Amino acid sequence: MTPPRTIETPMTHALSFDIEDWFHIVEVKAVENPELWPDLHASSSLVERYTDLILEICARHRTRATFFILGWVAERHPEMVRRIADAGHEIGTHSFWHRKVYELSPEQFREDMRHSIDVIEQASGSKVVGFRAPSFSITEGTEWAFDVIAEIGLLYDASLFPARRGHGGYACPPGIHFHESPQGRKIPELPMSIAPVGFGPVKKRMCYSGGGYMRLLPYRLIEQGVASEAASGRATVVYLHPRDFAPDCPKVRMPPHRFFKCYVGTSTTAGKLDRLIASHRFDTCRAVLEQAIGPLTPLVREHAA
Repeated sequence: MTPPRTIETPMTHALSFDIEDWFHIVEVKAVENPELWPDLHASSSLVERYTDLILEICARHRTRATFFILGWVAERHPEMVRRIADAGHEIGTHSFWHRKVYELSPEQFREDMRHSIDVIEQASGSKVVGFRAPSFSITEGTEWAFDVIAEIGLLYDASLFPARRGHGGYACPPGIHFHESPQGRKIPELPMSIAPVGFGPVKKRMCYSGGGYMRLLPYRLIEQGVASEAASGRATVVYLHPRDFAPDCPKVRMPPHRFFKCYVGTSTTAGKLDRLIASHRFDTCRAVLEQAIGPLTPLVREHAA
């Protein structure tokens, strides 16, 4: 393929994808039992088909991205993981079992993360240094997760969602910053993008650049969010999943508001992403972080001798 583009101007945005299968939806009874996942996975090639579509879009624009891959998926699709790495993209972890961090103990979280990293690194042949929590589930009271992230050798986090949401949300500064862990480590953090978007004088601070938000919003409002954050000197973080591109995604029973959020606008995602990448410069999460704060280094206690 044509070599990926590299950063040429100060305002480069972060392009990322959470690679999980269509049934990795939290708190939906029809798909919450992992014992059912092998059969659900076998009945659909969705995760591989739409990850390949994502790779095609990135290749068309010579753009690199970060793929936060679920270990469960990497274990079943090592060739797909290798294709992602071979195309020049950054490989991160999205955990192994897609369990919410705030429902785990530090020991359970550590075991899950190590398992995911081992599987992903074996499949990709590249080192994993970044993490995004399932459902942005590092919340108040689970700050211990940052020390686990550091202890297992990761260099940055991209899990904080600086607004209230169903399964996460954490009050933090907007844009790239350092988050101090309970043990005094300074963790580079790339939180999700929140900006005032709306028509006329009526604007609401909200996510505009990922998942159901990006599927639901008109492209004009997505651009409005990008412009607003850029005017404040902050890069936009785009995050999407393979199922966000899938009008043929299998449907399961869930509450009406969840059904709407899970399935609205899937036929529009590819076009919106294609247009967004054509209009702005994007790179990996690591590249955007390093442009802002310098090379990422192993995380140590702030007051270590």
